[in-house]
Amino acid sequence: MASVDLKLKGGRVHLPSGPAEVEVGVTAGRIVAIGDVGDAGETIDCTGLDVLPGVIDTQVHFREPGLEAKEDLESGSRAAVLGGVTAVFEMPNTKPNTDSEAAVADKLARARNRMWCDHAFYVGATAANAERLAEFERLPGTAGIKIFMGASTGDLLVAEDGELARVLASGKRRVAIHAEDEARMNARLGERVPGDPSSHPVWRDDESAILATRRILRLAREARRRIHVLHVTTPAELELLGQNKDIATCEVTPQHLTLAGEEAYPQLGTYAQMNPPIRSRAHRDGLWEWLRQGVPDVIGSDHAPHTIEEKAKEYPASPSGMPGVQTLLPLMLNHVAEGRLTLQRLIDMTSAGPQRVFGLVGKGRIAVGYDADFTVVDLNARWTVEESWLASKCGWSPFTGMALTGKPIGTIIRGNRVMWEAELANAAIGAPLRFEAVEFG
Repeated sequence: MASVDLKLKGGRVHLPSGPAEVEVGVTAGRIVAIGDVGDAGETIDCTGLDVLPGVIDTQVHFREPGLEAKEDLESGSRAAVLGGVTAVFEMPNTKPNTDSEAAVADKLARARNRMWCDHAFYVGATAANAERLAEFERLPGTAGIKIFMGASTGDLLVAEDGELARVLASGKRRVAIHAEDEARMNARLGERVPGDPSSHPVWRDDESAILATRRILRLAREARRRIHVLHVTTPAELELLGQNKDIATCEVTPQHLTLAGEEAYPQLGTYAQMNPPIRSRAHRDGLWEWLRQGVPDVIGSDHAPHTIEEKAKEYPASPSGMPGVQTLLPLMLNHVAEGRLTLQRLIDMTSAGPQRVFGLVGKGRIAVGYDADFTVVDLNARWTVEESWLASKCGWSPFTGMALTGKPIGTIIRGNRVMWEAELANAAIGAPLRFEAVEFG
């Protein structure tokens, strides 16, 4: 008689106390034993591999409903698990926008038996739904509320202080913020140079980012509301956010930690175009410095795919955004291999950090009682990102051809081996994430 359903053996397991060569036992989708587990119905040999807590990507745009030519919930989540990601928070700028109870219910229904990873959906804030956001943020399967202070893909926008104050006054959960100042960007439209995507960060400049971040910090403090500032691109913002950790958490992306405008725009053109923009090498180095100081709480991919045909348009007609959910972990493992951060810090920003910031139930660590979510990696694997490996519908990545060290080998979600050595399971078993604020009030 097997003592557990599943056993992981032979690997270096990254526990809250640090790495240890122990077995992990799983029954009914949860971790039930760590150490010498005993007999198991199924055993996964992880010899030579590292077993991390399941990686959580807290910012993806999977484009469904309405924009399925770019991506859908099935293809985006397939890319996620191939990249070692066990759970995602999906964004509301779809068509129609995810800005109501019915829209959230529709996404959850679409996700059932189609999404490969666990998932939650953001509700987009608008002037029209501001008073109902306290109700919407309590819906099961909801990651919380998202505010676009500056226009990006789609038409969700809350730009004025009065409207922002109304949104922040409605509800209690942490609010996710796209912090770019719409008025400044409108005033600077003339800075865009047709055919020259390197003018994108000139138009959407440092000041547009820092202005918005300053404003939302002031408004959040007045409203006594916690916020989470997404895809931070300037060292000045991280310095400011570091002074306001009592109300503000923040995210950085692999793209902004990896790419620098001096090379990215000449080499990639509009494929390097995203909001907020890829900035200079000095900006990138500054983000790393504040990361070493501990300020960013999470890494999010801001996976935002567009088709090759759309990206081929001349700037500024070309849309902003790039895919990233499948390359989030490989890029960051390569940064670990090159000494820019420790594996412990990476785990903090991709597992423990999301749990801590958003109050996830049963996720974020390898410990008895938690969901059996594991990302199994080979830290020494040397490989090259090839187009054939990519699963996103958009069919491209800015990182195609990049040589990396460190590769996701397996994705295990609630005890189910969803991906192993680039092969998928027979069925998608993703389920809605649970949050303390929803489950327990």
